[in-house]
Amino acid sequence: MGTDIEKTEFSDEDYSKFRQALHRDLHALQKVLEQPGFGEGAPSFGAELELYIIDELASPKAINTLLYDAMEDEQLTLELNRFNLEYNFQPIPQQDAPFSLMRQHMLGALARLTDLAHTHQARVLPIGILPTLKREDMGMHAITNLPRYHVLARELRNKRGEDFHVHIEGCEQLDLRWSDVSLEGANTSFQFHYRVNPKDFANAFNAAQLVTPLVLALAANSPLFLGQQLWQETRIALFKQSIDTRLDDALAKHLPARVLFGLGWVRDGIHELFAEGTYLFEPLLPIWDQEEEHNSAVPQLAALRLHQGSIWSWNRPIYDPADGGHLRIELRALPAGPTPSDMIACAALHSGLIRGLQDSMRELLPAMPFRYAEQNFYRAAKHGLDATLIWPNPQRGQLEERPAIHILQCLMPTVEAGLHKLGVGDAEIRQQCGLIQATLAQNTNGARWQTHMYQQLKTQLSREEALRVLAERYYENSSQDLPVHQWSTLV
Repeated sequence: MGTDIEKTEFSDEDYSKFRQALHRDLHALQKVLEQPGFGEGAPSFGAELELYIIDELASPKAINTLLYDAMEDEQLTLELNRFNLEYNFQPIPQQDAPFSLMRQHMLGALARLTDLAHTHQARVLPIGILPTLKREDMGMHAITNLPRYHVLARELRNKRGEDFHVHIEGCEQLDLRWSDVSLEGANTSFQFHYRVNPKDFANAFNAAQLVTPLVLALAANSPLFLGQQLWQETRIALFKQSIDTRLDDALAKHLPARVLFGLGWVRDGIHELFAEGTYLFEPLLPIWDQEEEHNSAVPQLAALRLHQGSIWSWNRPIYDPADGGHLRIELRALPAGPTPSDMIACAALHSGLIRGLQDSMRELLPAMPFRYAEQNFYRAAKHGLDATLIWPNPQRGQLEERPAIHILQCLMPTVEAGLHKLGVGDAEIRQQCGLIQATLAQNTNGARWQTHMYQQLKTQLSREEALRVLAERYYENSSQDLPVHQWSTLV
């Protein structure tokens, strides 16, 4: 959905031709997957980091186009709202220390953006939801002035036919109706890309689905929205509801949301996920480059890829024609922040768990109905490290309810073994796993730190001032890349 577009009005014929293109692409994808050796290669890792732009009072500052133009960096992109940017990092191939290298790339990008932002009395901040965000910061005026975003906003609103309804119950309760999709832009994330060989895709994707709730519980970093203390990772509920085109009646709710965890375990491979998306979701933007498709040695599948980009699954299947064509899983559930070190450690945790459990999925899945994995996902989003999750115990042949933090602690040997299988060196494994274990030992994460600090500040300051000071303290710690388990909780 990051593709620039020129056409902004579509006819019934446009949609009809696009649907035909989707089915042609599905057929072409099947043929590609049947080619011997397609997509085989060493592991590689990539990432995208969404950021807030804030002013000297830690409030959102709507200057993303200004910074984007001044930066002149093709890896930087504009996000939905004017106070957000996204940086896309170059993929890192298999090596001894891929996560440390990614951290260095992230620190370098943040330093360059920070220097540039300072010239405009602004700063950049990786955080799931900015605590100081207010209702007046959002609305159609907040949406970045690019055709693709305005068309997307229009099409989502038209498909719903009425205001979006956001209802989130946590420590406090939020209930509001909103006329546009700008609430979605309140969420910023750290999206990690994990390359998978086609023959391993089903097991790897299922492993990613199984373990995402565990990593999300550790990474939670979005406890506040519009001054309300909601879920530990409020992004999950807010993103789903802020662009939900289904109406609130019982029949509509039986249809899948465009923001979803999934509809079941994958049986064969990536093709079934693309087919599922094609049949279950109406196209939003019927645009694709037909000339590029015909002039390329590797099938571009432009229509199919664009359509899949308009289905916001928390773990998204990716077909990429680059480098002869390959497959990835885009792990989209994790929030931005608190620091590069924390995000990279979570990426290592996610990677190690996927590869460590991948070969055991056929034994694990019969004991784990998919609805429990989905339930785990929302439990982790709501409760973070306090979540109790349903987890398979093959030795006992049963499911158990266990604290997320205990499951993670027990799985650390699996993480280490998985990272070894990915070709990661011993020193890198010790470094990343050491940070994870220290965070677990402190029983903390970004959401817990924000919540604890906010509760203390509220006893001394007004709610608005407490949120501002909270954001400032967060910025000070984050900009030093000090892992969150080392952040002081003293006011």
